[in-house]
Amino acid sequence: MSSLKKRAMFVAVLLVTVLACATTTPTVTPVPSDLNALHTAVVETIVALTKSAVPETLLASETATSTATFTFTPQPPTLTATQTATAIPIFTSTLPIPLISVSVATNCRNGPGKVYGYEGALLIGQFAEILARDPTNNYWYIRNPDSSGSSFCWVWGEYATIYGNVAILPIYTPPPTPTPTRTPLPTLTSTPAPVFNISYTSLDTCTGWWTEFKIKNTGSIEFRSVEIKVQDVDTAVVLSNLTDGFTDLTDCLTSTKKDVLTPGNSLIVSAPAFMYDPTGHTIRATVTMCSNTGQSGLCVTKKIEFKP
Repeated sequence: MSSLKKRAMFVAVLLVTVLACATTTPTVTPVPSDLNALHTAVVETIVALTKSAVPETLLASETATSTATFTFTPQPPTLTATQTATAIPIFTSTLPIPLISVSVATNCRNGPGKVYGYEGALLIGQFAEILARDPTNNYWYIRNPDSSGSSFCWVWGEYATIYGNVAILPIYTPPPTPTPTRTPLPTLTSTPAPVFNISYTSLDTCTGWWTEFKIKNTGSIEFRSVEIKVQDVDTAVVLSNLTDGFTDLTDCLTSTKKDVLTPGNSLIVSAPAFMYDPTGHTIRATVTMCSNTGQSGLCVTKKIEFKP
């Protein structure tokens, strides 16, 4: 233990003894009423005794230490960023309207079926919005592709491709099936047909041999041209000619011709000539009569077979 501490302890013991004696001896001057003054006196006594026992150098050091001035520099407060809560946007999911396209052009009707009336058509490459479906999911109620307004119709789904969720679509009850309207049959106006009769009359000769026919117009159409084809079945020779009007060779030098064969009338017509006598041979004749020149208009054909 250092001498300084020993001396301080001795002084403290001495002070306690003095105080004790003062308390027990009634003749001692009363304790001042001011306790602070008493405490101050005790402390001054201790300090005085201590100074007398402590070297000057040590006291100077301690004094310097005890009187040191501490400067407190307040640090700037650290600012903590306050996070501002940002409202989280609420997204409302809007499901897209389903679309339809077809691989084959499909009619769009005012009801789900062929019995309903035609309203338009969904063509290849077109897309249409689907608004509803029928209970069987075979027909789709769409915006009419042929109308720019609020027109709608039903399209068959056989050739359709659907884009989107059809489960969100409402189910529409089909409209009543239309009562079929009986369309009266059109009145047929018959067009008069050309009619004629033909018969073999004779075999004439001059520079060759030709057959002649009698032709009668038994219809209501005039004739203006004729084609005559004759075939010798025995020799397989075939001859034909086509003329506007009707010619009758009366002999080698004369002939008669009529431009029109009117209804109810008849005339003689000469066939092309063979270069030999066909007497006794089987001849087949095909005669075509027409209402206009050049074998045009209404035409009719008849065939006969005979032996001159």
